[in-house]
Amino acid sequence: MRTHTAELSGAEAATAPLWRAAQAFRLVTLLYALGQQVASVRYYTHPGLSWALIGVLAAWSCISALLLSQWYFPAAARRIRVWVVVGDQVVTVALICSTRLVADYDFYHGHQTLPTTLWIANSVISVAILLGPVGGVLSGLFMAAVVVTVRGQWGQDVWADATAPVLVSVGLALGLAANTARRAHAQVERAMRLSAATRERERLAREVHDGVLQVLAYIKRRGGEIGGGAAELASLAGEQEIALRVLISEQGVDGDDSSAEVDLRPLLTAFASPSVSVATPGDSVMVARSCGGEIAAAVATALSNVALHAGPGAKAFVLLEDYGVEVVVSVRDDGVGIPAGRLAVAESEGRMGVSRSIVGRIADLGGSADLTSDDDGTEWEFRVPRNQVGGSL
Repeated sequence: MRTHTAELSGAEAATAPLWRAAQAFRLVTLLYALGQQVASVRYYTHPGLSWALIGVLAAWSCISALLLSQWYFPAAARRIRVWVVVGDQVVTVALICSTRLVADYDFYHGHQTLPTTLWIANSVISVAILLGPVGGVLSGLFMAAVVVTVRGQWGQDVWADATAPVLVSVGLALGLAANTARRAHAQVERAMRLSAATRERERLAREVHDGVLQVLAYIKRRGGEIGGGAAELASLAGEQEIALRVLISEQGVDGDDSSAEVDLRPLLTAFASPSVSVATPGDSVMVARSCGGEIAAAVATALSNVALHAGPGAKAFVLLEDYGVEVVVSVRDDGVGIPAGRLAVAESEGRMGVSRSIVGRIADLGGSADLTSDDDGTEWEFRVPRNQVGGSL
């Protein structure tokens, strides 16, 4: 038969194989129940009625197996399964109780009920797959209690019977398996979304880099060379270039705010250009989402200062390193450097770009931002402890 797993919702698609395997088990238990009927019918007080009830058991087994496996109704899978699972509980309890109609006390007290313990497990399995381990365990306990009540075994006999341990174990195991399948499916879907978003970001970055970013970089460079009123235009172009690079980098981040971490590498590689080289590790560097944004913003400010103050033709180099206990980001340029005392003078004049946009951001993350400068250029080194970036010590 042709399946429709691809048309199911995420959670339903994750458990679809479990549902189908469970229905195969249901049909196997049907054969066992039929065999048990053949072996026990001669001991029943109403054999004809027992065969009628076995017919109900067989009919329900086939109908529920088709509906729960969802070969033909993928669009309504969840709703249909809920109703069939409810019906499963009702039919199973009714068939357990019917044992007293077809056999006397001496028989049903020491033997299995009409629907055998193996067949009863199907109702527990259905609840476990639908609701998880808690639902499975509760259903197992309930069915075991019904069996013990019908067989009149509330006493010492109940502790010697394996019905309750079997049903509870089945409910727990299948419930855990269903939850694990749902979590694994959700992780796979998220990984696929991240991969698709990353490919789209890279495609967009290439197209933007070939057009808008190069024009902005050219305006920034030429405006700085011309000076005067063009210098203000150059500054604005530089700011927009940085803003556009940050925007492109964010396209690679999953839009789900519930995600606690992002990869820092694409946030930094978005700054790459003919005048900016970016080097990152081969493996992902996962950081807290808010922390990644702050680090990227600090790097953007440092690169903006390079473009505005390092001199014409200056190139910048961004290096990301993951040392396990901390993440280190270096932003170095080969420009003219910063004269001694220049930063203190700028801060006293109320120009707080460096102290707030760089030092302040990194300090808020519990890290440090160190600046070194000489005639060969300037280098910022940001150190952020691993316990601030989403990892563990």
